[in-house]
Amino acid sequence: MIVLGIETSCDETAAAVVDNTKRVRSNVLLSQNDEHRDYGGIVPEIAARAHLEHIDCLILKAMSEANVDFSDLDGVAATAGPGLIGGVLVGTVTGKSISAVHNLPFMAVNHLEGHALTVRLTNGIEFPYLLLLVSGGHSQILAVEGVGRYRRFGTTVDDAVGEAFDKTSKMLGLGFPGGPAVEKAAKSGNPERFDLPRPLEGKPGCNFSLSGLKTAVRKTCEALPEGPLRREDVADLAASFQAAVAAIVVDRTANAMDRFVSGYGTGRTFVAAGGVAANGTLRNALEDLATDRDMLFAAPPPPLCTDNAAMIAWAGLERLRLGLTDPLDFRPRPRWPLDPSAPPAIGAGVKA
Repeated sequence: MIVLGIETSCDETAAAVVDNTKRVRSNVLLSQNDEHRDYGGIVPEIAARAHLEHIDCLILKAMSEANVDFSDLDGVAATAGPGLIGGVLVGTVTGKSISAVHNLPFMAVNHLEGHALTVRLTNGIEFPYLLLLVSGGHSQILAVEGVGRYRRFGTTVDDAVGEAFDKTSKMLGLGFPGGPAVEKAAKSGNPERFDLPRPLEGKPGCNFSLSGLKTAVRKTCEALPEGPLRREDVADLAASFQAAVAAIVVDRTANAMDRFVSGYGTGRTFVAAGGVAANGTLRNALEDLATDRDMLFAAPPPPLCTDNAAMIAWAGLERLRLGLTDPLDFRPRPRWPLDPSAPPAIGAGVKA
């Protein structure tokens, strides 16, 4: 069984071919960092136009590297949400077109499910498991019961973890994308120099809050001597911010682990996924937490934590072998929760 995957939900244009032996036959990606860098963030219209310009060539490249023809495919999977709707439309329409022309099953994949199921491709993890999903637009903790079956324990009430990294990077003049830039600067910094807040730490529940930490970074920058920030100040503030984020995430995840273990007696696996899960400091802290709680820790390799098409192809394959295909009139969506029954988290008047 061989599936082509297409990913265009944000600022990465990607295509991949994966088979049911868990072999990633190809996984090609084109980053748009250069197109968005001058703006300090992602511009949706620029992203959509870039997807449209490059998607056909990337699919052909993925097929060539995988040494397969369209007649060899058993299905086509494309991210159909959540994400920037312009980009989502490009990938979904392309996937539908290939499906229609070659008479192949089509799988409309939830981008978050792609992240959630990647460890089953890379680590062979069995259901159920506890998942921490942290990325630029999403921060949530879920019990993964099976394909298409998720129970949300907590989410952010304001900013996503990755969003806080991006905005902190911008305040420190480190550029875009923010996550890798902050992590690099933090390597030479003192994480104890600045006493930054850790919102909700020690409180019950599994929700996150990052806006107060982000505001504290801004106020700390303003309190430093006028003029360009010194390299030492930037490094220390990046390290202090990163340490605060790790403490917040560990605290929230520990509460979720208690709930998961009591509710899912057979599940002792904890998974971290999403772009922020590639951060070494956070990853190490979460692995230590899992060890302390006698849980198996698993995370995809860093290149498969960030947005990619292999995870979409794999999620599509998982759905295909269960007969979970979609009609060609499936409507892409900018919002698509993994657990539709979970109530929205409200904080500071903002819906997560």
